Amino acid sequence: MRGGRHVAAVTDASFDLAAGECLALVGESGCGKSVLASALLGLLPGNAETAGSAVVDGIDVLAADERTLARTVRGRRIGLVPQSPAAHLTPVRTVRAQLEETLRALTGTRRKELAAATEAAAARAAFPPGHLDAYLHELSGGLAQRAATAMALIGDAPLLLADEPTTGLDRDLVDRTVDELRRHADDGRALLMITHDLAAAERIADRVAVMYAGRIVELADATGLFGRPGPRHPYTRGLLDALPERDFTPVPGLPPALDALPAGCAFAPRCPRTTDACGTAPFLTAGLACHHPVTPVETRHA
Repeated sequence: MRGGRHVAAVTDASFDLAAGECLALVGESGCGKSVLASALLGLLPGNAETAGSAVVDGIDVLAADERTLARTVRGRRIGLVPQSPAAHLTPVRTVRAQLEETLRALTGTRRKELAAATEAAAARAAFPPGHLDAYLHELSGGLAQRAATAMALIGDAPLLLADEPTTGLDRDLVDRTVDELRRHADDGRALLMITHDLAAAERIADRVAVMYAGRIVELADATGLFGRPGPRHPYTRGLLDALPERDFTPVPGLPPALDALPAGCAFAPRCPRTTDACGTAPFLTAGLACHHPVTPVETRHA
């Protein structure tokens, strides 16, 4: 960054994702979730640096050049439901025109079949056919989100990245949208869903990765994390306790700035379990990065 600053946007992120599986990536705003998705698609800004590997359907997308990403990865191996659909939809073309273009490019749909295929693609994301001839500025935020979701589903890519796919939707449409994304996984594809909506994650995820200050701090089966035995990381427990249907108690304090991370555990300043041991950053081991994990007994008594 300017002045020689460096921002550790994502650090040591490591996970696998199998065909037929949904992994929900959750955490507070600014923790690095969307940066991780952008890295997988080669959409980071020019001053970003990446290291390591990310193999999707046989291609290391972190090492791939722009030609490979454009022709064989984006839309074909990795589909994207963007966090900001207004930035990804073309404002001078109708939704119908953009769906038709995507169908021709990714599926080779013939002209005489385009009308029916376009309406079918829209229906998958609950986009009303009466708005297919609308332009971006004529759509509500929820409609724009559904249009972007419809485009992302067209290629039936082996991996679908859904970055906050329920933004701007009411609860019924949230459930319908995430159920459609779940069907994408049930058909034998992988789904990485980035979300703040823990209810949506609980509804469709097989596993949950919890990110804090650029690091994954807990990786667990969704059933055990949301139910028994419950979360093991104090931060994850705090997220669940903040839900209205639970304790409705916020996590105290604020996350650290990613360009000024503490030397040890980044959550230590907000954690009630902090000791001197937290001056050393914990590594993710057996799905947990914490010196003082919550025990199942504590979770039951909470």
